[in-house]
Amino acid sequence: MNDPIDPALQAHYALGEERDRLAQAHGILEFERTKEIVLRHLPGPPSVIADIGGGPGRYALWLAERGHRVEHRDLVPLHVDQLQAVAHPTQINAAVGDARDLDLGEGTVDAVLLLGPLYHLRRRDQRLRALREAWRVVRPGGPVFVAAISRWAPRLDGELRQRLYRSLPIRELTPAVERTGWLPPLFPGSFLGYCHRPQQLRAELRGAGFQVLDLVAVEGVGFMLHDLAERLADPMDRAVVLECARATERVPELLGIGPHLLGTAVRPKH
Repeated sequence: MNDPIDPALQAHYALGEERDRLAQAHGILEFERTKEIVLRHLPGPPSVIADIGGGPGRYALWLAERGHRVEHRDLVPLHVDQLQAVAHPTQINAAVGDARDLDLGEGTVDAVLLLGPLYHLRRRDQRLRALREAWRVVRPGGPVFVAAISRWAPRLDGELRQRLYRSLPIRELTPAVERTGWLPPLFPGSFLGYCHRPQQLRAELRGAGFQVLDLVAVEGVGFMLHDLAERLADPMDRAVVLECARATERVPELLGIGPHLLGTAVRPKH
């Protein structure tokens, strides 16, 4: 049985801030690197891609621009409304849906993006339920791209980069987050989520029946740059930031140093 939707999760996304997050400096780095990693195994267009937990649809719109047909699902009605306001219905079918109980048939999509649902599922059995739903709807041999928050993101991003401790009690919470993986909301409407260790994400993908092709750090250490926006605006600086992320993405000792992990897995053909 699925856990009920956390009211704190709904309160966070009801603020509407997710729509523009990937257009800001740190979101741009996440977005560009995620697209690069996804394209390594994404089927060519025209394919049917399920964007599950797709938020306001930034990735769905990108996929549609590349010639794919997208089945977009998200728990938050606001996100679905935001996407429907700008998407062409023949390219993107957007609807409210739960990653743990999808309204898509078995083997009906060519690939699945699961770039958010694992963030908000605290229990392992619920995360496996979402992963097994992705396994069910993707065709045999099709890829599934699964994002997770790094176990050390609250300390390295929240404390060291953003210095949230100046106004919020994050330092008191960080040891428990690193022990249990669960980041509670710091104030009403703040982000909350589950933070993975790299090998834990790999194990959960295998536990859901996938063959794991790759597991990489998305942003690398570039997220720490205080002048990231300026560097991304300069062609040479931008190239260096992306090259550094690419060069270190599989180094075992550095996998958890950035805010996000991205696993690429396939449903076996047999």
